[in-house]
Amino acid sequence: MRKPNFAPAQVEDYLLSRYGHVEGFVPLTEGEESQAFAFEGDGVSLVVRANKTRTGFDKDHYAHRHFASAALPVPEIRSVEAFDDQWLCISVRAPGQTLQGLSSEAGTYARAVADTMDAIASTDVSTLSGFGAFNAGGRGPFNHWCEYLAAIGDPNYFDWSAVSGIAPSAKVQPLLDRVTELAPTCPDARQLVHADFGSNNVLVSSGQVTAVIDWSEAMLGDPLYDVANIFFWRTWLACMEQQANFFEPHLDRRGWDADRLLCYQLRIGLQSAHDAATDGDADFVNWALNRCSALTSRR
Repeated sequence: MRKPNFAPAQVEDYLLSRYGHVEGFVPLTEGEESQAFAFEGDGVSLVVRANKTRTGFDKDHYAHRHFASAALPVPEIRSVEAFDDQWLCISVRAPGQTLQGLSSEAGTYARAVADTMDAIASTDVSTLSGFGAFNAGGRGPFNHWCEYLAAIGDPNYFDWSAVSGIAPSAKVQPLLDRVTELAPTCPDARQLVHADFGSNNVLVSSGQVTAVIDWSEAMLGDPLYDVANIFFWRTWLACMEQQANFFEPHLDRRGWDADRLLCYQLRIGLQSAHDAATDGDADFVNWALNRCSALTSRR
């Protein structure tokens, strides 16, 4: 899904009409689906993000209300508002910068990042239900974790035939078969998973994680999935490589099974390839499928 392309002045004018006076309005590093700007409003440092849908913003609001703690800082959502047939989310701005923005220094935060991941995994999810990506009401669509994993090969969820011109079956099907083979061996864990953790969605400062943002992909399942996300993207982003280097010596100690890690990396890579194919990004599709193939060749 392509993100909005509002002119900064258009967003600033809206904020002026809402707050009467704003200061320090500047663009921020954006995610894949949202534009983002920082500003001062009502004497508070705030962030406004623009997206074509409100679904992810509603999940951010849910995450703040249900998951935020001293160990898991989730920014407060002030409002979610319609704007020119699209949506704005205004939240309190956390201090610090993203792990991705740190470049070579991201590895110095690896311990703090690991502690935050443990906090995510230990979050109470007793009021949520199901497995897989939950909605803004805390309900996941699957009855078991393995069903979420195997759904990547289910045409009811992912129509690979529609993108076969960009993601050829000869490359995709062996990877789907591997996930289908491994999924039933994965534990039916039902814990909180951020599912897009480790780069632009983790803010850090002074040795600490100051915020975990963008909960749009959050799900209920095995927390190793967040570790797998770091391992899958390690060759794409320097900050992921540094975190993977930290986790690698601790895999056995934490009881992380290599087949589970492979299954989750393939699931992440295949969904990324499908999404890119849907957007017509052939170069990224090729990268993601080649990355998945490289991972299977090592097992």
